[in-house]
Amino acid sequence: MGFKVAVVGATGNVGRVMLDILEERAFPADEVVALASRRSQGTEVSFGDRRLKTKALDSYDFSDVDICLMSAGGDVSREWAPKIAAQGAVVIDNSSAWRYDSDVPLVVPEVNADAVRGFTKKNIIANPNCSTAQLVVALKPLHDAATIKRVVVATYQSVSGAGKEGEDELDRQTRALYSLQDVEQKKFPKRIAFNLIPHIDAFMEDGSTKEEWKMTVETKKILDPKIKLTATCVRVPVFISHSEAVNVEFERPLSAEEAMRILRTAPGVVVIDRREPGGYITPHEATGEDATYVSRIREDITVENGLSFWCVSDNLRKGAALNAVQIAEALVNRGLLQAKKKAA
Repeated sequence: MGFKVAVVGATGNVGRVMLDILEERAFPADEVVALASRRSQGTEVSFGDRRLKTKALDSYDFSDVDICLMSAGGDVSREWAPKIAAQGAVVIDNSSAWRYDSDVPLVVPEVNADAVRGFTKKNIIANPNCSTAQLVVALKPLHDAATIKRVVVATYQSVSGAGKEGEDELDRQTRALYSLQDVEQKKFPKRIAFNLIPHIDAFMEDGSTKEEWKMTVETKKILDPKIKLTATCVRVPVFISHSEAVNVEFERPLSAEEAMRILRTAPGVVVIDRREPGGYITPHEATGEDATYVSRIREDITVENGLSFWCVSDNLRKGAALNAVQIAEALVNRGLLQAKKKAA
């Protein structure tokens, strides 16, 4: 018997990709339901070669749902995830609402898949922040080899990380500039077209932003609480895929050649590293792909046991939708979830 899967936020960027990935990976679902707010009720979304009409979240009965993939924002998740979980569905949530709850596993399957076993405490599993997900996929095999002490990362995050409104703003501003019209700012605090904005999410008391704080706290929870991490998160005029410049300090020596060998066999990682023009990955090539790509692997001689690399991944896929589906697969593959018996 296959599973019944509900996708909450099905009309959004990530929700649509969740539906695509469920179909692409042939997830064992007998039924998939698309859910959204009342204002989006009836909107059609693609699921393989079929079209699904969205139903309203606030009136849906989840009693026969096995898995609920949520990507509808923190406020919606805080209200609805516990209600859905109480009806027996395992909620896999893409927002930040549950990531820091000690009773909720925070999972990247290539890194800590066995943590899904902790879902029974609240029937909720959290997806990490998109920039964290790709980072820990690349860090995990290196940490196993030489133990990471400290990470310094600068992110170059695409506008799709801010939702469809972010993509629309970049498109609108670019068109305005080319046609010599006034540039309007709505979503971002400064112009994003042909510009960079070193500010993602709210500022905190210490001067960092919440996005930067998320990367620190989530890396510790997923990978190792002893790791020290500092991040600078920057919004860039790219539609899809986040990039990261990463500097790592290890407890033990790790050469660039050994790191490259380790990463080439690591789950979820693809190394593209030819030391020549074009011998690296960019956001354009990573878009629509599932892998976390690593390039520019080199030793950092300014610190003892230092290494630097470039990391790129599709934030809508590995950074969100794909990771959520992989969590669902981990539950199924470990025999932790059985499909509910349907009424005759």
